[in-house]
Amino acid sequence: MPFPPDPMIPQTAPHGSRLPLQGLSLLIVDDSRFTCDALRLILQRAGARLRRAESLEIARLHLAFRRPDLAIVDLGLPDGRGEDLIAELAAEGFPVLGLSGDPDGREAALDAGATEFLEKPLGSAAALVRLIRQLVTGAGPVEKPDDAQAPPGDPMALRDDLARAATLVTAPGDPTYAKAFLRSLARAAGDTALEAAVQDMRTAFDRAKLARMIEDRVAALSSMA
Repeated sequence: MPFPPDPMIPQTAPHGSRLPLQGLSLLIVDDSRFTCDALRLILQRAGARLRRAESLEIARLHLAFRRPDLAIVDLGLPDGRGEDLIAELAAEGFPVLGLSGDPDGREAALDAGATEFLEKPLGSAAALVRLIRQLVTGAGPVEKPDDAQAPPGDPMALRDDLARAATLVTAPGDPTYAKAFLRSLARAAGDTALEAAVQDMRTAFDRAKLARMIEDRVAALSSMA
C-alpha cells in the first residue's frame, strides 16, 4: 500500500525568511515508514516538497510523471536493489543520495552513481539539509553529515515497520530480504539487541526467538498510542 500523502507545511521560516530547501522537490525511495518519517521531519521543515515510494515499481511510476531535483534511494527494497534505480537516475544527470542501514552499502551506492551515501541512523539534520542544498543548487562545497543525531522518527511508524518485519521473518522461503529490512530498521531505531538477534538468525528456532522480540516491541509501542 502506498504511503499516505504528506501534509502541507508553510514555506517560509520565522520573520519571513526563505527556508533552505524551499522550492525543491525530493523523492524518497524507502520501504521503512520509520525512516521516511524521520526524513520528512527534517526535509519538510526545511521547505522541501516530498514524494515517497516504498518500492522500485512505485518510484518508477512517480518518475514517469515528474522528475525530482534530488532522490534519496534505499539500497534494500522489496522488489529489487536500489542500486539499479540509482544508476538510472545518475545516467540522466540527477543527483542521488544512497541510503542504507548497512555501512558496507557505501561502495555499492557510489559505484552505482550516487553522489553521496547516508548511513542509518541519520546524522545531523542541519548537515543533511546543507548537503542537499549544495548538491542541488551548487551553494558551496559538499559537506558530509556529521555525527550529531537527527530527530527520532514516529514511534507508531516504527511499530508498523516492526509488525511488518514480524510477518516477513516468520514467512517461509528465503529470509534475505527480511533480515536486511529488519537489520536496517534496528540500526535506524538504535536497537542494538534487535540488530544482534537479526545477525544471529540462522535456524527456525532463531526465527521464532526473533519474532517474539519483535512482538514485545510492538506491544510496548502500541501501549504508547
